[in-house]
Amino acid sequence: MQERQAACRIQVTPLGEAYVTAAKALAADLGLPLALDDPEFALQVGSAGVQLQQLGADAPGPVWVDFLQGGAAHRRQFGGGSGQMIAKAAGLQPGVRPHVLDATAGLGQDAFVLATLGCRMDLIERQPIIAQLLRDGLERARSDAEVAAIVARMTLHHGNAIELMRSWQGDTPQVVYLDPMFPHREKSALVKKEMRLFRPLVGDDLDAPALLEAALALATHRVTVKRPRKAPPIEGPVPSFTLEGKSSRYDIYARKSLKP
Repeated sequence: MQERQAACRIQVTPLGEAYVTAAKALAADLGLPLALDDPEFALQVGSAGVQLQQLGADAPGPVWVDFLQGGAAHRRQFGGGSGQMIAKAAGLQPGVRPHVLDATAGLGQDAFVLATLGCRMDLIERQPIIAQLLRDGLERARSDAEVAAIVARMTLHHGNAIELMRSWQGDTPQVVYLDPMFPHREKSALVKKEMRLFRPLVGDDLDAPALLEAALALATHRVTVKRPRKAPPIEGPVPSFTLEGKSSRYDIYARKSLKP
């Protein structure tokens, strides 16, 4: 996601006196106010950590990152293991757990699935508020012995993914995974409250072709791009092959085989 400190009006709100100090520190770190006239969003700090709440009469509930409960926990326990389509798309197979860079990390759900399956994960998120939500979720997950071993395989980087990939430092990832925000206008694409919040916050990834170009230049073995099932491929090279599901598909740009 593009690094845009959104034009949206966002304030940081402590959920009780006990969280005022933490809220002030977070506001200073992100360059956000503690109070606004007519704010659109509140980045709330409370007992559950950091959460983003859209304000207004028709706003959905808050969004936060939770790797310990809810959907992440259910998928970790019952998600189908390495038989999941995302695992196949990332090249997992018996004896193969590649080093993967998720260059459009968002709330980290896909990266957490791959880390659960044993992949070493680097994550890039360039929207500062979303990066903070993800950082907070990773920190809280370290309190659980079982999940701590999973998130220990996840390293978060905040910055512009294109720039970071072009000047990548450290071990080169075997696989780069991309899930750019698609400029889809149908209401059905906005059902999830995460998408309803993120659209005004980050907009669409109009630089997806440059993102793909940088990924192809960096990955040693493959680039995997998640797309809506009926969406066109990202402008650029033709995918080597695709894996298609009910609502989404994976375009795979293969460079060489992943082997044990």
